[in-house]
Amino acid sequence: MSYDVIVLGSGPGGYVAAIRASQLGLKTAIVEKEALGGICLNWGCIPTKALLKSAQVFEYIKHAKDYGITVGASSPDMKAIVQRSRDVAKGMSNGVQFLMKKNKIDVIMGTGMLQPGKKIEVTGADGKKQVLEGKNIIVATGARSRELPALKQDGKKIIGYREAMVLADQPKSMVVVGSGAIGSEFAYFYNAIGTKVTLVEFLPNVVPVEDEDVSKQLEKSFKKQGIEVMVSSEVTKVDTSGKGCKVTIKTPKGDQTVECEIVLSAVGIAANIEGIGLEAVGIVTDKGKIKVDGYYATNIPGYFAIGDATPGQALAHVASAEGIICVEKIAGQNPHTLDYGNIPGCTYCSPEVSSVGMTEKQCKEKGLDIKVGKFPFTASGKAAAAGAKDGFVKLIFDAKYGELLGAHMIGMNVTELIAECVSIRKLETTGHEIIKTVHPHPTMSEAIMEAAAAAYGEVIHL
Repeated sequence: MSYDVIVLGSGPGGYVAAIRASQLGLKTAIVEKEALGGICLNWGCIPTKALLKSAQVFEYIKHAKDYGITVGASSPDMKAIVQRSRDVAKGMSNGVQFLMKKNKIDVIMGTGMLQPGKKIEVTGADGKKQVLEGKNIIVATGARSRELPALKQDGKKIIGYREAMVLADQPKSMVVVGSGAIGSEFAYFYNAIGTKVTLVEFLPNVVPVEDEDVSKQLEKSFKKQGIEVMVSSEVTKVDTSGKGCKVTIKTPKGDQTVECEIVLSAVGIAANIEGIGLEAVGIVTDKGKIKVDGYYATNIPGYFAIGDATPGQALAHVASAEGIICVEKIAGQNPHTLDYGNIPGCTYCSPEVSSVGMTEKQCKEKGLDIKVGKFPFTASGKAAAAGAKDGFVKLIFDAKYGELLGAHMIGMNVTELIAECVSIRKLETTGHEIIKTVHPHPTMSEAIMEAAAAAYGEVIHL
C-alpha cells in the first residue's frame, strides 16, 4: 500500500499528526503495536488522573467533618480504583479508534520497522509481514520508564509506572524514587489511600524543574500529608531477597536503610528508538534522541520524528503540537516553529503544581531586572471556601517592559489556571494589562490578577 503520510506510533503525537494530515487531504496510515492512544491514553496521562481522582474523593470523605458532613467508615478498594482507571483509559482509546475511522485513516496493528526508500515493514501479532510505502514517514514511538543500574525493575518488587497503575493489592509501604511529575503523583496517590510512602529525590528539591518556592511548598504539603521526603539523597542498593525490599539510601546524614513492600522507580524516561530501523535508514541520533530540525525533519529526506523520541520536552501536549506543525509543513503550509520557552508543565498531585517560562533563579542567572509578585491562596475567598488554602501564584515580570517571564503556581486547580499565563506570554501582554483585566470573583483565577498587582505594589487583598 502507498500513502502520503505513514505515522509510526499512535500516542498524542502520532494520532494527532495523522488526523491533521488527513484533514489536509493527505492519504494517511498509522502503525501501532499495542493500543491506539499510546502510553498517554493507556498507561500515562489519562489513567493516572483517574487514579488521582479516586484518591481525592477518598480524602474528601476522610475530611468530610471539616465541611460539616458526617459519613460512616470508608476504605479504598484497590481493585475497584484500578478498574475505574482502566475503564477511563479504554474509553479514551475507543475514542481515538472512532477518530481514525471518522478521518479515514488506515490503522495497521503490528510492530513497524523503518526501511530505506520511505518504507515501513509491519509485523502483525500473527507473524505476517507487510510493507507500506509512504511519501513521508513520521516516527512517533514515544518513550518508556528509564532504568538505573541500582534499580533494575523486576515488575514485582521494583516496578515502573505501568505496574504502579495496576497493582492487584495496595502495598502497606512504598519507596518512590524520583520526585518529578510521575514520582510526585504516585507518592501522593498511594499516601492518600493509606500506604506509608517515602519519596527519595537525588537533587536538593522535590519537583526539581520547578521554581524553588513551589518546591519548598510542595515538600511542606507532602510532609503535612504524612509522606517522608528525603532530598539530596540517592538509592544505592535494593535488597529484594527477603519478603519485601531493603532500600539503602545515601543521604547527607549518611546511609539509611528503609524497609518497604515495593519500590517504584520514577527516575525519568528513555526514548523508544532502538530496534525500529533508524540505523538501516541512516537517521542520525544524539544522546538517545532522534535529531530533527525546527519542522521535525531528520537528516534523511522524507523521514520525520516528533514527541518523546526527539529532544523537546517529553510532554503529551508538546508531541501533539509538534505533530501538527510537522504535517502542516509537509502539506506545504507555513506553520510557525514551536516556542519551547512557552510550554506549560503540570503535576497533578495535591496540591497541584503548574508553571510556564523561567524560574526566578533562571532570571537572576541571566542578569535580568525583574519584578516578582506572589499571592497566597490563604488570602483567596474561593480557596478558603473550598478548604484548599495551601499554595500561591507567583509571577515574574521584566522590570522594564512588563513582559511576563515566568508563572509558577501550587494549589487547587492550578493546572487549569496556567493556560491563562501561557496565553499572556503568547500575546505579549504586560503586567499592567493583567492588573486591569477584570477577573471573576470568587475564583482561584483572581490570584493571577492579584499576583500581578503585588509585583507592582498595587495588591488589594494582602
